[in-house]
Amino acid sequence: MQWRIDAGDQTVALATSGGIPEVIWWGPRLPETEDLAQLAAAQSNDLTGGMLDRLPALSLSPEPGRAFQGQPGHLLAEADGTPLNPAFSFDRAEVTPGRLTLISRADGLTLSHHLAAEANGTIRLKTTLDADRKVRVHWLAAPVLPAPQSGDMIDVHGKWIGEFHLIRTPWTPGIRLREARTGRSGHEHPPYLILAGDGCTNTQGQALALHYAWSGGHRMVAEELPDGRRQVQFGAPIGAETTPATRFETAELLAVCSTTGLNGIGAAFQTDIRDRVVQWPEPARPRPVHYNCWEAVYFDHKLETLAEIATRAAALGAERFVLDDGWFGKRDDDTTSLGDWTIDRAKWPDGLHPLIAHIHSVGMTFGLWFEPEMVNPDSDLYRAHPDWMLGPADQTTGRFQMVLNLALPEVRENLFQQVSAILTEYPIDYVKWDHNRLLPVVDTAQTHGIYDLLSRLRAAHPSVEIETCASGGGRIDAGILAHTHRVWLSDSNDALERLRMQHDAALFLPAAVTGSHVGPRHCHTSGRVLPMAFRAWVAAQRHMGFEMDLRELTEDEALTLARITRWWKDNRGWMLSGTILRLDADDPAVTTELQLAADGSRFVVFAGQAETSRQILPRPLRLTGLDPEARYSVTLINPEDAPRQSRGPNTLKAGPLTLTGRALMTRGILLPVVWPATMWVVEGRKL
Repeated sequence: MQWRIDAGDQTVALATSGGIPEVIWWGPRLPETEDLAQLAAAQSNDLTGGMLDRLPALSLSPEPGRAFQGQPGHLLAEADGTPLNPAFSFDRAEVTPGRLTLISRADGLTLSHHLAAEANGTIRLKTTLDADRKVRVHWLAAPVLPAPQSGDMIDVHGKWIGEFHLIRTPWTPGIRLREARTGRSGHEHPPYLILAGDGCTNTQGQALALHYAWSGGHRMVAEELPDGRRQVQFGAPIGAETTPATRFETAELLAVCSTTGLNGIGAAFQTDIRDRVVQWPEPARPRPVHYNCWEAVYFDHKLETLAEIATRAAALGAERFVLDDGWFGKRDDDTTSLGDWTIDRAKWPDGLHPLIAHIHSVGMTFGLWFEPEMVNPDSDLYRAHPDWMLGPADQTTGRFQMVLNLALPEVRENLFQQVSAILTEYPIDYVKWDHNRLLPVVDTAQTHGIYDLLSRLRAAHPSVEIETCASGGGRIDAGILAHTHRVWLSDSNDALERLRMQHDAALFLPAAVTGSHVGPRHCHTSGRVLPMAFRAWVAAQRHMGFEMDLRELTEDEALTLARITRWWKDNRGWMLSGTILRLDADDPAVTTELQLAADGSRFVVFAGQAETSRQILPRPLRLTGLDPEARYSVTLINPEDAPRQSRGPNTLKAGPLTLTGRALMTRGILLPVVWPATMWVVEGRKL
């Protein structure tokens, strides 16, 4: 028996000869005339010396105890810990348009593999296990997929203030294992994998990619078997299911395919996150320019100071003011009061009403910071309920805080009541939801608990947007984004660091959800001093905001920030609904991308000079994603940023050029000479 499921330019085809089905094709869309029986027959391998007399199937869940020589897709036990090695037999398929469920059974266990096609080209995959008695799951993989025989793996590594580094690894015999055991998707290895074909670049070549939509940590296995076959598995970390149950399920594994290089992967994931995963309170509402006060005042909250800063922020173009950490309990530093979500009357004797009234009077809305999953030992909540902690009592704290056990209904109810009371009393349209420490244990129940709490709060306050922050980019995945609307990519506001991070994160995240702020002149996380124009243009690549003491700005800096903010507001409608395409720059000193409108009628190129180039003059910059036969007017919109050493007759400095898409994508454009920490911005319109 064979089946296929198609989504956009992608096909997954499967077959079974009586056991758990296996994937016989994952790649570019097959012709409708493809004979799946012949395709399955083409997968039959030979045998040779040193092998068993039958090659064990690389199925959707490779079975332990069935002579499979690689990592199994499930590890099960009876409730008392006795190992279970069921021999599953295929039972039936449930097929509806765009949906396929393949069901296998053994010894009172039902193993189901679910595949669903999305119109945007994504295929969603999930595994469920049902039992007629309570059993234990040590490991359960989402549907296991074969990996191609050519190319490399690209996955993601990061750290605090240094997120989203792409790591390219060649296949070798054995295992590449990445396991996030910090209780969140993590800075260290977030749940993404790209399988890039030979010669794949940003703009050309074939690639496959996976994104595990789960926020509580994960395990990724990329394995080349002794016989040469390759498999990829994703699931929760080993042992994350801590209690026996009669039903278990993985998170969804999102699969995409590209024949247009890494940009095809990025375009598919960007569209899926923006248009399906995120549930916008008001989809038609323009994304507002943020002002966040954290790096201006930290915990030192004074009404007069914040009101003055709010007035300046509004004058510069900000549309939402976010009051960060320090407004609650007795929160004068980070050692106290997490868990006590009541107004600090020493700082705010009249509550937040006077500040919010002023913010509204200057035309901005109001947002507020919370960190509800955490608690300080020095808090009323901890003193009243020390039994609400997750993990052992003698655990090491992180940032002077511990974690609340969100698997407990009474904990979720307490947090719901506290947070909801603030959202009810005050006109708040935005919550920055932080998560600033690693979890002491790994337990899927904790993640289900935060999803439940966020769902309840969103139902009670449907107009409130929520940002997910976890010491910056420590929890960014489709699981948390199904309950939130913005990610804080990094606690670094250093524009040079952000330039690279944003570039690499564009393979997974759309601009509409990626927060990016103009930081202080003297960066608080790197010590760098960078020009205002560069800082502002880097923020304008994504969902723009400011985060600095605006009273420090010179007149020139304020004018520059206001001008670039006006530009972003004029263009955000088409930019945030468009696609970010990374360019194949021939100069490694330049980080560059093209943002293309959904209808292809216009684009903007951001070319960031991160360091001094080796050659004397800029290399041509080849564009992508354009209609080769169309003519485009191309304009450099910030020629004033050219340094004094730029003294030649570069045409773009003087005015627009008109070129075909083919010329722009083949030869490219020549930009002026530039200093490091400069961003060239080039607009293009189809004529």
